[in-house]
Amino acid sequence: MQRTALTLSSLITSIILLIMGNAFLTTLLGLRLSIEEFNPSVIGWILVFYSVGFVAGTLYAGRIIEKVGHIRAFAVFAAVLSASVLIYPMAVEAWLWGFLRVLGGFVMAGLMIVMESWFSSKADNRNRASLFAIYQIIFFLSTAGGQVLIRVGDPSGFIPFSLAAILVVLALTPLALTRRESPTITRGERMSLRHLYRTSPAGTAGALIAGLLISAFYAMGPVYANRIGLDVTQLSNFMASAIVAAMLLAWPIGRLCDRFDRYRVMVISAIIAAACSLAAALLGEYNMLLLVFFVGLYMGIAAAIYPIAVAITNDLMDSHKVTAASTALLLSYGVGSIVGPLVSALFMDLLGPRGLFVSNALILGGLIAFMLVGPGRVAHPPVARQEQYYTTIPEAALGIADIDPRNQEFDDQHPSEPVTEQDTGGSEEAERDGHLEASGKPGESGRATDIETAPPEDRPKS
Repeated sequence: MQRTALTLSSLITSIILLIMGNAFLTTLLGLRLSIEEFNPSVIGWILVFYSVGFVAGTLYAGRIIEKVGHIRAFAVFAAVLSASVLIYPMAVEAWLWGFLRVLGGFVMAGLMIVMESWFSSKADNRNRASLFAIYQIIFFLSTAGGQVLIRVGDPSGFIPFSLAAILVVLALTPLALTRRESPTITRGERMSLRHLYRTSPAGTAGALIAGLLISAFYAMGPVYANRIGLDVTQLSNFMASAIVAAMLLAWPIGRLCDRFDRYRVMVISAIIAAACSLAAALLGEYNMLLLVFFVGLYMGIAAAIYPIAVAITNDLMDSHKVTAASTALLLSYGVGSIVGPLVSALFMDLLGPRGLFVSNALILGGLIAFMLVGPGRVAHPPVARQEQYYTTIPEAALGIADIDPRNQEFDDQHPSEPVTEQDTGGSEEAERDGHLEASGKPGESGRATDIETAPPEDRPKS
């Protein structure tokens, strides 16, 4: 594992720089538009174009990579993104920034596909669970780090934009210098949203709602903070603390999802998140500590809705359809991410800054109703037959879904390398541990125990 991490060091460095620069830019744009006193609805429309471009990039950027190769495509995408960042402060015009957001979203999707497919290519059955977890942690910490950078320079000047462009360009350097062979991009099985919804209405709705909530916070959170009078340092802490809270709450929520019925966990999570969102709307403008507490708790739980939706869906899917289902869930999330900032902006127009969290609470109320009395109430496997839960970040799942430990198709295409005596010191116990790491923890819902030995007709679906 240490050898694998070492070979991925240049790629990890590129990932950190790129994600940090993009997260920094997203917050900077919302803050700058608020400083320029744009109407919240206009800000919502400008920023939502990033999601439009990103969804388009997930569908078409891969074709560019296939034609010119990973490194050339990465260089082109990074150059375009860096140039677009430098254009922003030249003219603060709604139509121009909207166009730049579409362009930035498209090339960012391409950059993520390059990096994640490269990351996935280094995985085998022994290390993919660890690599999957490492990538999620890197993404969380890099996104939080981008919020801290908002303190550098005056947001109304050009220096912060130059810093964001520098980070994007520097992300190109480690990957461009690598001597390792580029991976190949494989086009897997596709699944329509209609088929996904018929199989897992709760999973589809959960992914959609997660897109609405998370995109609304990232786009309009800086606007909210500016409108209630937070200074740049407070805004930075406000945004970063919410992201760190999402990372810290991922593990305990995951434990709950493995021990209890996931439908109930999603409903209870939505109820708690809605209550925290309302508390932030009512109390956030009066006390900074209460604001950070309730928003952190809200974002920590709201960010878990997507991986819960993925887990619910995978419980109902055959193993070879996990990757296709993940792609369809990302599309559902993408649709939600387009609508989210527009809905929040509308409520902020009507109710002021607190409208951001009022709209989020109403959206969560819709998910609760859908799960309790709507089509979300469908037959689902008992707790004992649920697949193991893994934290999944939608923005970090374009190419990384292939190494999701629940994807049995990966087992067939990427068999584990033989465990040598040098690697394990000749220990039979170490060899056995390597097998368990690839298959799943015994006693939990992995296939390494009684599921593998059961007759085919008795095996549960993933």
